[in-house]
Amino acid sequence: MHYKVATLEDIEATLALHAKYQVDTIKEEDKKDGFVTTAFTKEQLTSLIREEQGLFIMIDKGKVLAYVMAASWQFWSRWPMFAHMIKELPKLAYLGETLSTENSYQYGPICIDKSLRGTEVLKNIFNFSRTHMAKRYPILVTFVNKINPRSFEAHKRKLGLDVIQEFEYNGNHYYEMVYDTTKPVI
Repeated sequence: MHYKVATLEDIEATLALHAKYQVDTIKEEDKKDGFVTTAFTKEQLTSLIREEQGLFIMIDKGKVLAYVMAASWQFWSRWPMFAHMIKELPKLAYLGETLSTENSYQYGPICIDKSLRGTEVLKNIFNFSRTHMAKRYPILVTFVNKINPRSFEAHKRKLGLDVIQEFEYNGNHYYEMVYDTTKPVI
């Protein structure tokens, strides 16, 4: 297994993994094990790689089997959900600081092939992306849809993220979670 910051050559393989677990294309029987809600295009991943160096992947035997996306709020602001979250940042505090677009970034989605769930891959890819993003931001922010309990448990119990608030957007209910990027997951 090899962890790396993705390049443009990794986009197609990342999108193939994404399609297996994205809520619009996932097999119904696989939804109980977690899913990704946001759809992405080749152009959006190109932008994520070029502008942010924010696509982190795990490759095994030439296949992308896990990814994490992480980027500045400016990058994510083109999606209405993230624009909503940006407006809420000044109302939240973590590590003694009011959250802002300067001191935090949006982590996620994360996707791991079901053959590797329950292994060290979650912790390893999280730490890999966190280490890279910690050079720019002290605070990680993310959200988990309440209808995705597996993702919530993974982030809360296995990775140690803190719930900072619960919110509703577009008829869905979410946990908003935060993490100190200087702290490795052990």
